[in-house]
Amino acid sequence: MQKVLIITYYWPPAGGPGVQRWLKFIKYLRGFHIDPIVFIPENPHYPFQDESLLKDIPQGIKVIKQPIFEPYGLASLFSSKKTKRISSGIIHDFKRQSPLERLLLWIRGNLFVPDARKYWVRPSIRRIRHLLDEEEISTVITTGPPHSVHLIGKGLKENLNIRWIADFRDPWTSIGYHKKLKLTKAAQRKHKRLESSVLNTADALIVTSETTKREFQEITAKPISVITNGYDHTIEDAKVDSYFSLSHIGSLLTERNPKSLWKALSALVRENSKFASLLKIRLIGVVGDGVMASLKEHALTDYVELLGYMPHDRVLHYQLRSQVLLLLEIDSLETRGIIPGKLFEYFNAKRPILAIGPDGWEAGELVKKHQAGEYAYQKDGGAIKQILLNLFAQYESGNLKCDSKGTGQYHRKELTRQMAKLMEWESS
Repeated sequence: MQKVLIITYYWPPAGGPGVQRWLKFIKYLRGFHIDPIVFIPENPHYPFQDESLLKDIPQGIKVIKQPIFEPYGLASLFSSKKTKRISSGIIHDFKRQSPLERLLLWIRGNLFVPDARKYWVRPSIRRIRHLLDEEEISTVITTGPPHSVHLIGKGLKENLNIRWIADFRDPWTSIGYHKKLKLTKAAQRKHKRLESSVLNTADALIVTSETTKREFQEITAKPISVITNGYDHTIEDAKVDSYFSLSHIGSLLTERNPKSLWKALSALVRENSKFASLLKIRLIGVVGDGVMASLKEHALTDYVELLGYMPHDRVLHYQLRSQVLLLLEIDSLETRGIIPGKLFEYFNAKRPILAIGPDGWEAGELVKKHQAGEYAYQKDGGAIKQILLNLFAQYESGNLKCDSKGTGQYHRKELTRQMAKLMEWESS
């Protein structure tokens, strides 16, 4: 078997979407004659933890741990709540930020470029240089964010005869929250410089959307492959809710607040007493204060079921139960290429999807392409209301179902097959 080193910051018991991608690739790689060795931090600062994911680590996988220093521990001395929120990517609008939060954001954005894991880079390079010799490894894969992980790959590539593949789960400088980090012009230039250096030093690049591929092609001529996220679980028998449930899985931050959806639901509740008696809005994950304020403004709080963050295996159960699954995104140019990982699990749940996001949103187009539900623009409140009416009519008649087409390509094993082909260097 060909040995490959996977360098990742997120690994069980880390929770959230960042850990799923490579945990699942590693599950199947040995079936394609690839022996993965995993390099992770020994004492990471994970804002969310999910112990249930530990059981998904394949037996016999070698995991190497390297101590990491993260400044979040020091910052939490001032405010542990604000520090946890920032480290998990939750950034309030400027008007709602306290002076301390603004200071922490400025420090995070300008003193820790590209991110707060930058101090893991040099010691990891020193450790891995010896590890590659000991294990006879010639292929290294880094996955980010955090993009500091890619700097480890860059340092190794510049000094050793290895093949380095950089996997981008999200874009770098074009991602939406980048603008909220209060970056000075010098910090912005440094991010751009590091991004270009990584993109032009790696032997190959992997991205999760066609939009990101097009963005990177403006910066580098290196080969870029699109390998999306996917699903892995088998469909279990689950009784679908008897009421008209609309479920959103994952963080629903204020910036993603679907005001047009709440407005449409509020109107339908006022106009249709049966709709009001059967509606339930289920929110699983962190919910922003602005979202809750909008729900209150539209008199919908009595219809909301807040379940908070929960282990991934329980999330899958709620996906199967829901009448309709909500896929929501910020209405901006920067988010058109964002394809939430939950979309592929939604596909596998075989429940109708209501996707609401920006015009030209790649995830919404995938929903349409695979006939898995409906896609509406955030600004088109009339279309959203009509879609809800149609879905409710199907629910009342007992015909609310999803007959999606061609989603088997997103099974994690099939995606791993694509990934393994990119790793076939020594035998090619």
